Amino acid sequence: MNYLTSESVTEGHPDKLCDQISDAILDEFLKGDPESHVAVECMISKNLLVIAGEVTSSSVVDTEEIARKVMMDVGYTSNEIGIDGKNCIILTNLHQQSSDINQGVSQNTGIIGAGDQGTVYGYATNETPDLMPLPIYLAHSLTQQLDLMRHTSQLPFLLPDGKAQVTILYDDLQQPLYISDVVISAQHTEEVSIQELRKQLKRKIIEPILPTQLLREETRYLINPTGRFVIGGPLGDTGLTGRKIVVDTYGGVIPHGGGAFSGKDGTKVDRSGAYMSRHIAKNIVSAGIAKRCQVALSYAIGYEEPVAIDIKTFGTSSFSDDLLKLAILQIFDLSPKGIINELKLKTPLFKSTSVYGHFNSLNDFEWEKDTKGERLKRILQYYYDCV
Repeated sequence: MNYLTSESVTEGHPDKLCDQISDAILDEFLKGDPESHVAVECMISKNLLVIAGEVTSSSVVDTEEIARKVMMDVGYTSNEIGIDGKNCIILTNLHQQSSDINQGVSQNTGIIGAGDQGTVYGYATNETPDLMPLPIYLAHSLTQQLDLMRHTSQLPFLLPDGKAQVTILYDDLQQPLYISDVVISAQHTEEVSIQELRKQLKRKIIEPILPTQLLREETRYLINPTGRFVIGGPLGDTGLTGRKIVVDTYGGVIPHGGGAFSGKDGTKVDRSGAYMSRHIAKNIVSAGIAKRCQVALSYAIGYEEPVAIDIKTFGTSSFSDDLLKLAILQIFDLSPKGIINELKLKTPLFKSTSVYGHFNSLNDFEWEKDTKGERLKRILQYYYDCV
């Protein structure tokens, strides 16, 4: 038996705020110029936002206006709450992408080379409707509920910053037994007592979300465990784009290559490659080819095709991992250009990916569609019969 723990953060968490600003800026560049090459990062702290990065685009974008809108929409309307999105200081330092990198990414032949080196991972499991690991699925559901209760004023004492964490005990066959621990940390106003806050969060956040069949008498609920969380957001903690990479993916259940997503266009394979890896894994699991699947793609900067592909189904498939790899290569174009076209990554859709994880059914993302499963099964059966 083993325990798996995953966390999620609300849209007002300082790191997530930076992710949203970076992706909103990326979207705006893509609206004006779908061929934009963008890598924008943010740092936010008390009354200050810094926007920096590399952009090659014909589009003209008011990054300050975009950033202020994101902060205000999230709910940061005063320094007392965390930051005043309307009046805070914003410093911007954007410049063109390095010509050394650009010559490998944009080639005269029309081939697009990978924008960086590294390994990306995709995963799917039949544990949840989204084919995501159960701990991260539940943690995201809790932070969504926190934001919903705040935006609809059903819990008027809630402020934008917050986190959730879920720990689940699994048996030796990797089946979930029960939820052992639930942690909620929610920023709040001065007026609410800790007793009332804990009571309301259990009733309106935890109970509507967590499946009762996975709860036990011994399940622990740690709600605002320090007893106070009034100072939050950028006033309480510095935020950075790309610091919540495990929250963005699979909650630590599988390896992570280390590359962040937000603020990067599709030529950056640490984002687009990770999306394609998820797309492949999800099609395999949704088609019933395996109960669990992990896909790893490794790229070299300037090269079109991955230098290595690794598939793992953890003994849950009747087909070998090597056979699966052959079938995947028949169906999926793993070049940056192929991925961008297949997953429509020139579309300004990235702001909607930047909260509650990049892999879910909240939006109609191309990488979440499971339209290739039947074709995969036919090719696998053909290879199997030939062997």
